[in-house]
Amino acid sequence: MTSTAAAAADRTPIRSRTGGPDDAPKILEHILGWTLVVVLAMFVTQAGLI
Repeated sequence: MTSTAAAAADRTPIRSRTGGPDDAPKILEHILGWTLVVVLAMFVTQAGLI
């Protein structure tokens, strides 16, 4: 291992982030997700696709 690689390894975080906000509560995320599902279902039934 070179000194450059060792220095880079010392600076890397232990746990890397995958992105995305973590500030919203999970229940809010579920409510918004199910709301989207219901609205999409209403559009599909109004279009006569089902």
